[in-house]
Formats: sequence, C-alpha cells, structure tokens
Amino acid sequence: MKDAENTPTSASQPLEERVNNRSQRPSSDAFRAFMAGNWAPASQELPARDAVAGHASARRRAISGQFKGERLVIPAGPLKVRSNDCDYRFRPHSGFAHLTGLGLDHEPDAVLILEPVGEGKGDDGGHHRATLYFRPLAGRDTEQFYADSRAGEFWIGARPTLAEFEARLGMATAHIDQLETAITKDVGAPEIGGISIRLVRKVDENIDALVDTARYNTAKDPDNLDLAVLDALDEKLSEALSELRLLKDDWEIEQMKLAVAATVEGFEEVVKVLPRALTHARGERVVEGAFFARAREVGNELGYDTIAASGNNATVLHWTRNTGKIHAGELLLLDAGVEADSLYTADITRTLPASGVFTDIQRKVYEAVLDAADAGFAAAQPGAKFRDIHTAATTVLAERLAEWGLLPVTVEEAISPEGQQHRRWMPHGTSHHLGLDVHDCAQAKRELYLDGILTEGMVFTIEPGLYFKAEDLAIPEEYRGIGVRIEDDVLMTADGPVNLSAALPRKAEDVQDWMAGIYREADGAQEA
Repeated sequence: MKDAENTPTSASQPLEERVNNRSQRPSSDAFRAFMAGNWAPASQELPARDAVAGHASARRRAISGQFKGERLVIPAGPLKVRSNDCDYRFRPHSGFAHLTGLGLDHEPDAVLILEPVGEGKGDDGGHHRATLYFRPLAGRDTEQFYADSRAGEFWIGARPTLAEFEARLGMATAHIDQLETAITKDVGAPEIGGISIRLVRKVDENIDALVDTARYNTAKDPDNLDLAVLDALDEKLSEALSELRLLKDDWEIEQMKLAVAATVEGFEEVVKVLPRALTHARGERVVEGAFFARAREVGNELGYDTIAASGNNATVLHWTRNTGKIHAGELLLLDAGVEADSLYTADITRTLPASGVFTDIQRKVYEAVLDAADAGFAAAQPGAKFRDIHTAATTVLAERLAEWGLLPVTVEEAISPEGQQHRRWMPHGTSHHLGLDVHDCAQAKRELYLDGILTEGMVFTIEPGLYFKAEDLAIPEEYRGIGVRIEDDVLMTADGPVNLSAALPRKAEDVQDWMAGIYREADGAQEA
C-alpha cells in the first residue's frame, strides 16, 4: 500500500498527458503481447519511381550549383494544432515539396538535407548528396502502432518505409532519429575546416533551434555572433528556392492543367447549387461548400480559402467569411482554386449573375473589366516585363472610369505615379505567379518578379477588377454594391500567353448561356 506522499494525484499528472485521460488505453503486458502478433506480413514489393522524381532531382541539382560546399536544410514542417489534440491536415512547405516532389500529407517533421561533397561528385554530377530524413512506419510489434494518435498506423494509416520512399523518389533516405547528427556534425567556419549551414527558417521551430545552437556552439566568438549575417545566409536560400519556381518544368505544367480542370468542375458545381443558394440564409456558404466538395473529391484540398462574395461583399477583396445571403439580381464573385494531390493550385475568378442574367449596369462594369483583362493578355508577350500586364489592364480601367465621369482627373493624371486615383476602385495588382503557392515565388527579388521578363514556362494570373462599395459616395448610386473580378491562369509559351482556364466562359453573353445550359441539364436530369 502506497503512502499518501507517493500516491499519484491529478495535480501531479503533466498537462500534456491529460489529453489521454479519456482513452482508457490498455497497458497490460498481456495486451501488448496480443497486439504484437498475428498480423499479415507487410508487402516487400517496392513501388515504381514517381514521375516527378527526375524533375525534382534536376531542381536539387540547380540549387546545388548555387551553394557549393554548404549544407542546406529544408524542413517539411511539423503538424499544427487546430484545437487541443486535433491537428490541421498537414501540408509541407512548398520549397520542400518542390525539391522532393512529395505532396499529400505523409511527411510531417521530415527534413531534406543537401550535404556538400566534392565538386561534381554529388547526385547527378552536382555538388551535394540529398537525403530525406523522416519518420517511417512503426512496426506492428511496437506500442506506437496502436498508441500514438499522431503517427501510429492504427490511428492515421500506413506510412511509407525508408525503402519505399527511396524507390519512389530516387534519393537516399534515413530515419529521423539520425537528423540531429546530420544537421550539426562538423558545423563551423569553413576557414577552420567546418561546414557552413543554410536553413529555410520559420518552417519548423525545432530545426531553427537546432541549427542556431550548432552555430552558437561552434562560433569563434559566440557572444558576438552576428545574427544579421546568419539571417542573410538563410534568406538567400529561401530566395533561391522561390526563384527556382519562376519557370515551371513540363511536369509542373501538367499539374497546373490538372488543377485548373478540377477547378472548372468546381465552378460548374457551384452553378448547379445556385438556385438552392438563393433560398438559403447563408447562400454564400452553400456556394463555398459545393466548391469544397469538388476540391476534396478530385484533388487534395483548396489552394486557398474560397471567396464566395455576393452583393456588396464582392467589393471586399478577401471576403472568406462567406456568411452572406445571395439575393436575386445581385452578382456572385467566386474566387476559388483546387489544389491537386501534387500541391499545385489553380486560382480562377468568375463573376456570375445570381439570377442568370446581368442587369445593364452590371454588364457595363463587367465588360469594362473584361476589356482590361484582354488588354492584359495582349501585353503578356515573351520579352515584355511582368509589370506591363498591370499597366495595360489598369489603363483600360482608368479610361472606362473617365468615360463614366467617375475620375476626378484626366486619364493621363490618374495613371501617372503622382496620381493613381483610378486605383480607388482597383487597389490590387493585376497578376501574380502561380504554382505550389497561390502567390508563388513570393520571395523572389523584385528585378525577377515585377521587373522580370516574361519567359516561356512562367505561369501567372491576369485578374483585373472594379469594386464599387455601397458606402462609396464618390460614385453615383447605380454603381454602388457592384464588385467584379475576372481572373484566368496563364501559361507563357514561346508564341505568347495560353489561357489555361479558357474552358470557363468570360464574355457576358457566354456566361449567361453557360449558366442556362447547366440549369437545363439539371432540369432534364430531374425529369428523367
């Protein structure tokens, strides 16, 4: 019999263990022994090489050439808690996904390390050897198999083995237990025989701390360690990974086409539910739910939170609450994208008449935005600058605003750097790169982004808009509460821009006909 001093109490139980109080998990030796036996043997057949493996290897080779002699650490990132012990669905960091080719949700805590070797002696004749460190499948004879709700197969399903990932990806793999040594060994100043290390920061706090500790412990003068210099080293790696994605390879372009096709299907599903959405107190949520269902059916996830904005909500650029009612006679601005299993996402916007037909004033605004988009396409030619698309599109908008008597100055004054009055109604940029991130290549240098030259292999959006808020007293009442955006996903080729999202109608009359056709098809199906 234990004395009172040694008896466990609720107060002495660590907080992190209390989440398991509800589980009533068996802990007897008999249970452990019974759980460990009588399982069918795992297949020893290795999977085929992933189609992306060669492309990912070429990307690692390109990064290797920029950082000879340095260890590069690219984390996937950890699971993130949504509430208590429930995690968000895992998505790896885009730089990690790009260099490994891994998508989906099976590598939390994984880290890719490019280890420097002799020049030309690395993978594919590069200067590094790549190793993927991750937590493989636990054996069914281990307690983790049934007791670990984050990593156990009984809870989350099977995880690939080291050998399976190596076969699929064509690169070395190692158990995550070896990660600390792999990161910290021989770190130090190159002039004394150490290895300089670069890290993609703010992805995994544990990896940040491990690298920082290694740097501190091997510094000549730890107390005067120049953190700004180290931050600059790490930022250069993030910059390089971002700029590597400015041009998409053939495999990436195919993934973008898949994501766009799935997104087109999602827009069709939205039109099918619009009649019900018009009768619902939160019709925007009906729209959001219809698109999300399609995204999960045919892809991995949403590429970003869906904007399903009706009426005046369409004048809010990032309206994602989607709590509004959709009224007949209003416009519905739908900005949505399906993320494919490879994690490449589309980003498309269409502005639809909720009742199927534009009013005269809605059509007037819509066609001005369409003219601006067409001007953007005309400007998007090989050799032009990325910023030229925005200039062309917003100039058209300024001209229309002047024609309608809304501009307080001339078009020339408005489009000058000292003016920009037309931007009151179009405050965002017209284009952004698209790929693994909806706003891809975000860490690229300005001279390679806004001032970059449009080049074959770039994928980006063209998305002008006009947003006339109901509260805007600078415009006549007839315009108030109208928000319009038209956004397409564009592939730059040697012959000019290709509209990847052209399957979704853009002209006002085509939009109306498309919606009417979907309604007729739905009515016919119900009658049958």
